[in-house]
Amino acid sequence: MATPCLTIKDMTLAYGDFVIQRNLNFTINRGDIFIIMGASGCGKSTLLMHLIGLMEPAQGDVFYGGESLWQAGPEDRQRILQRTGVLFQSGALLSSMTLAENVALPLAEHTHLEAQRIRELVSYKLALVGLAGFEDYYPSELSGGMLKRAGLARAMALDPEILFFDEPSAGLDPVSAKRLDDLIRSLRDHLGATIVLVTHELASIFAIGSDSVFLDTEAQTIIAMGPPKQLLAESKDPRVIHFLTRGETQKRYASNQQPGVV
Repeated sequence: MATPCLTIKDMTLAYGDFVIQRNLNFTINRGDIFIIMGASGCGKSTLLMHLIGLMEPAQGDVFYGGESLWQAGPEDRQRILQRTGVLFQSGALLSSMTLAENVALPLAEHTHLEAQRIRELVSYKLALVGLAGFEDYYPSELSGGMLKRAGLARAMALDPEILFFDEPSAGLDPVSAKRLDDLIRSLRDHLGATIVLVTHELASIFAIGSDSVFLDTEAQTIIAMGPPKQLLAESKDPRVIHFLTRGETQKRYASNQQPGVV
């Protein structure tokens, strides 16, 4: 039986009086690779910021398990959010620090581990993302794909239950993007993490997405939810179909996807 990890209830996203999305209700279950998708400007990244505590909703709430994020006090909210890790589009690494120093930063700030243990954990996290031996490299010395993986290592530093990704494949070539998809799926399988992924990349959506919501700009709410492949096969909404096929036929995309991928 599915176990709820995140529950979004009656949420409205707004900048002042300007409403982006309204009446958002959905559940992200433990172990999901959950896709937040929709056309540019629909509010995908804005929704992510509400889920990770960077923006307070105009209405509604986010529940981590049974705990309210936005009714909690500052200390409890910080405790709740320590269960999460975030990979932003840019990777958000500090350019003046080596990879080891970047990954060590959350461990130094939020734990009482000794320096030697932190070094060991940093090397382990970098090895998990295929960057063993790159501890002393600076971000400027890495390729785009390596930067994304380094950012992921830092996001995993505190062994979060939930990992959030904002357009992780942005700026990557198709080969690097596929490697990142494979890595995300591997982390879910081997570490038991729940993944929440904001993306408009169809290859990623179909390759790794186990569940999803589709945000629509015109309706200003969710107009479809469910496994991406199921939406492609069963949705009757032309906006959803157009997005999931880029205007091509359903059959073309469905035939290009490997069966059995969740």
